[in-house]
Amino acid sequence: MTASYDKTIAQAQTAETQKLVDGFNALDTDAKLAWFYLVYKKMGDSITPAAPAAAEPELAPILLEDYYKLSNEQQLAIMRDIVNRKDTEYSRAYGAIKENNQLLVWYAWAVAMGKEVVGWDDSYQPTKEINDLLSQIEGLEFEQQMSVFRTIAGELGYTDVKPIETQAETGKTSSL
Repeated sequence: MTASYDKTIAQAQTAETQKLVDGFNALDTDAKLAWFYLVYKKMGDSITPAAPAAAEPELAPILLEDYYKLSNEQQLAIMRDIVNRKDTEYSRAYGAIKENNQLLVWYAWAVAMGKEVVGWDDSYQPTKEINDLLSQIEGLEFEQQMSVFRTIAGELGYTDVKPIETQAETGKTSSL
């Protein structure tokens, strides 16, 4: 499955996968961050290598280089801004890249967590909702998992770029 340029079209196409996306969207900000961390902790080795040729880390230097130089508080604030789709420099940088690169960002952050990236709070206990979503995602076939991950990753961050209208929408034919 390829990533869509139209971020309004969900990649999660089945009722089952869309239910998972809806469950993720119902979580609060920090629960979403915890879910990302736990997904990558449990399944990261299968998620990121899924499309290594499709990911282009050089497109996100602010997220994969500059980010690591920030304080823990700044990093956490940036993650929250991206999850909350706020109009900030880092959220725009995230929103400007394709889903495969967005997944790469979360993977890189999860791998660096506790070292170059703000660490996991050991006292944090995942909620039943987070654990249920983890169990559900683990029960899906790989292609379905990837569609859920791409949909969720693609819905985060900020962008004011709109999809190009189609001929059917405008009623106009393209001209040379």
